[in-house]
Amino acid sequence: MAWEERDGALHRSLRFDDFSAAFAFLTRVALHAEKIDHHPEFTSVWNRVDFRLTSHDAGGVTERDRQLAEEIDRLASAGAGR
Repeated sequence: MAWEERDGALHRSLRFDDFSAAFAFLTRVALHAEKIDHHPEFTSVWNRVDFRLTSHDAGGVTERDRQLAEEIDRLASAGAGR
């Protein structure tokens, strides 16, 4: 599934082989998010990570969210997310 825009946010779910792979991926996302000072909303349940990207101060999706989505996709590809 690709990113879906709804309710003023970008949404995507990713699955990994197991909890450790999902957690390692989230660690990579967290390091990038800190670097760019733009932090995603996410939930993680065992091997699944669900994202919701929005810029609260702008009231919806901005170019920063789209750039973060692209980086999340790149990191998922490197970490075998599907």
